[in-house]
Amino acid sequence: MKITILDDTFDTVRTLPCFARLAGHDVTVWNDHVQHPDILAQRLEDTEALVLIRERTSIDAPLLERLPRLRLISLRSTWPHVDIAACTRRGIIVASSQHTGTPSYGGAELTWGLILAAARQLPQQMASLRAGQWQCGVGTTLRHKTLGIVGYGRQGAVVAQYGRAFGMHVMIWASELSRRQVHADGFTPAVSRQVLFEQSDVVSLHLRLVPDTQGIVTADDLGRMKPTAIFVNTARAGLVAPGALVEALRAGRPGMAAVDVFDNEPLTDPAADPLLSLDNVIATPHIGYVTREEFQIQFSDIFDQILAYAAGHPTHVINTEVLRHPA
Repeated sequence: MKITILDDTFDTVRTLPCFARLAGHDVTVWNDHVQHPDILAQRLEDTEALVLIRERTSIDAPLLERLPRLRLISLRSTWPHVDIAACTRRGIIVASSQHTGTPSYGGAELTWGLILAAARQLPQQMASLRAGQWQCGVGTTLRHKTLGIVGYGRQGAVVAQYGRAFGMHVMIWASELSRRQVHADGFTPAVSRQVLFEQSDVVSLHLRLVPDTQGIVTADDLGRMKPTAIFVNTARAGLVAPGALVEALRAGRPGMAAVDVFDNEPLTDPAADPLLSLDNVIATPHIGYVTREEFQIQFSDIFDQILAYAAGHPTHVINTEVLRHPA
């Protein structure tokens, strides 16, 4: 089977143990990021199974119309970048493992790394040292502070545990279903979202980006935060209302932000996002899940889906209608 893997920036996939599972198949790996439809159509014209790394490349209806041999799109986690309806119309299976019960520990660890970096001003202190100025300010201790977590799924639950280990008071705003798990895990549900933003010293987002959560964090939410508070987003930029975080940081509430996600990715021009011009922002280039261990877990699922399809027994099918009414 002709398999194409897109957006493997550092040519990592070929070095993973799970890559051996594709032995005997014709595999092409692209290491750059391309969204131009003509280039993608040319690259994918003979592809039967397409592997997507997270949400790096959008697959829309016009592109799919130019890919007559494509029969499977294999990925892991959410799929807002794939036109599922168009795939269904063309008989293309979309398979995605939702890895229930398996959080991205790499993402949770990065979240905590950003919290520590912001609290202790690590990037600023490092820059000061390199400039020969020794210390540049006084940081904040996290112990006995309040960590507010918005969303209590797999990722939020792990970050809450890290907060507990650091001696923080953990407060969580989540859905009614998730609140039951919050209680079961011994954490405190927030009385309201407003209270969480008002009382937290650190607020960290851990929601999926779906239509109902688009822009769920508003300017009013951010304006309620303490001028000493830190806002952390390693989930998705679209969870925050457009422009709200930049304006809030300029107004001084919250006092600092630590982000791993942006409205437009990959972000190769710092001037294209005003967040990167602010002194009270520390940022990383969406590296939450970018570890060898996370890639091994992710691509094991993806490649197993391909092998299952090749064997005639597709798994983790999102658009199950294709199985009932193949094109």
